Amino acid sequence: QVQLVESGGGLVQAGGSLRLSCAASGRTFSTYAMGWFRQAPGKEREFAAGISWNGGNTHYTDSVKGRFTISRDNAKNTVDLQMNSLKPEDTAVYYCAADRIFRGRPSITEVDYDFWGQGTQVTVSS
Repeated sequence: QVQLVESGGGLVQAGGSLRLSCAASGRTFSTYAMGWFRQAPGKEREFAAGISWNGGNTHYTDSVKGRFTISRDNAKNTVDLQMNSLKPEDTAVYYCAADRIFRGRPSITEVDYDFWGQGTQVTVSS
């Protein structure tokens, strides 16, 4: 079992930056791929970014490429999402998730992730 706790959300103006962090419990964190998903009001949850177990492979949805950077520190059991040049359309609840299955690249599919955090709200004002 892995427990995930997100932090770092808040209110920011368009063009600003936020850094989300996800702290994981459990000794198996370093073997899991990790993902950040987000859910905007009235919309389905969607993939934002993912990172492989060793950080060697990352993947981003097109709308955040060049603005968001996912990283992890297996020694600290954390995975971060640096978000720059934020836009109002980035407003959402952001969730951290863990995938137990080894895959060639981080999955973009919600059902592939086994453990989820409670989410953290990000609001970008125009």
